Amino acid sequence: MKFSANVSILFGEVPFLQRFERARRAGFSAVEFWWPLGEELSEVEEAAKDATLEVDLLNFYAGDMPSGERGLLSDPQRYGEFRENVPLALEFAQRLGCTKLNALVGHRVEGMELEEQLELAKESVRFAADEAAKQGAQVMIEALNTFENGPYLIGTTKDAAAFVRGVNRPNVKLQYDVYHMQRMEGNLVANLREYMPEIGHVQIADSPGRGEPGTGEIRYLYVFEQLQKLGYGGYVGLEYRPTASTTEESLLWLPEELRGREVRVEELKL
Repeated sequence: MKFSANVSILFGEVPFLQRFERARRAGFSAVEFWWPLGEELSEVEEAAKDATLEVDLLNFYAGDMPSGERGLLSDPQRYGEFRENVPLALEFAQRLGCTKLNALVGHRVEGMELEEQLELAKESVRFAADEAAKQGAQVMIEALNTFENGPYLIGTTKDAAAFVRGVNRPNVKLQYDVYHMQRMEGNLVANLREYMPEIGHVQIADSPGRGEPGTGEIRYLYVFEQLQKLGYGGYVGLEYRPTASTTEESLLWLPEELRGREVRVEELKL
């Protein structure tokens, strides 16, 4: 098990482009991030490479996320924006050496039948997956909690897995966010056991406040033990909002010497 820092949410004490070097100084060797809004892609690429960081995951363009948008690919008025972003995102990912891209499926569209909207979403993901396959990349599908994210189309692990199976592309996988799924359904370990063969990426934050592990109700030591037993070998993305005054202070549970390498659960300070 390895850990990556989501620099769209961590190190928020400094501007986005400075967060890559901050992550490197904190001991990380890998990062992930949402689609950059307001930064030139060339500047983001330079920041990641200057910090000698692996980019494990990035999001396709999902609209204006700060204002509440969570994906456009299932909206008949806007799915073209997603499709226009696909070649740009894949070229960007290839330059970064990133092979996982998250496609947020969007909110319910008023007046549109659910199945019709889901089918549009699947067609959009198939398009992205077929393009991604040309460069050996995978597309992630993530369920989000609807308490904070509005009427998002996919809110449970079961529904996300059904969606992925409906897309029917071998390079489309589940992105399992422990925080979102604790808010929506619980049964974290049972679902990890059931769906692990379909999971391509894991993200974490504690619940209900979305802080670092140890600030909420999730028994993260047990969750990490189960991930280890299940043989999950990918990165665990830290996508939490620090409750401490700085991101570095929020990382005491993960000693600095462990942040850039494979970790055994018994080494964590939880």
